[in-house]
Amino acid sequence: MIEIFFSYAHEDEKLMDEVRRQLIVFEREKRIVKWHDRMIPPGSDWKNQIDVRLHNAKIILLFMSPHFIESKYCYEIEGKEALKRHDAGEAVVIPVVLRPCAWDASPFGNLQALPKDAKPISTWQNVDSASLDVARRVMSKVDELNESN
Repeated sequence: MIEIFFSYAHEDEKLMDEVRRQLIVFEREKRIVKWHDRMIPPGSDWKNQIDVRLHNAKIILLFMSPHFIESKYCYEIEGKEALKRHDAGEAVVIPVVLRPCAWDASPFGNLQALPKDAKPISTWQNVDSASLDVARRVMSKVDELNESN
């Protein structure tokens, strides 16, 4: 089972949730396990929980938006660690463009982004279609990783 880490700014939680929901069927089939910070139990060391999950994930989704770029924690801590693991071949980092932003000028700009043509989800006529496009393409990467193991 492939673990997927969701890195997002809390201001974008509703759009992130649209993608998360489209992946539920694959989680129920036990093909993936998803993780995001809202799953941290009360009273837990939140930073440690994030660090462990970020270190263990095979796929890291970076939900790009002006809020993500503005967030020091998302951009500089989670994003930097994600790229380090990506460059070492330990994980695959996939930018998911939620809202129009200059993500392509960021250190993540050389990575192939989702959804199709890196068109921000918020600009699609149908958010469900955009989110499903992301989910299907993420699952293609999951299948690719499973085949190589």
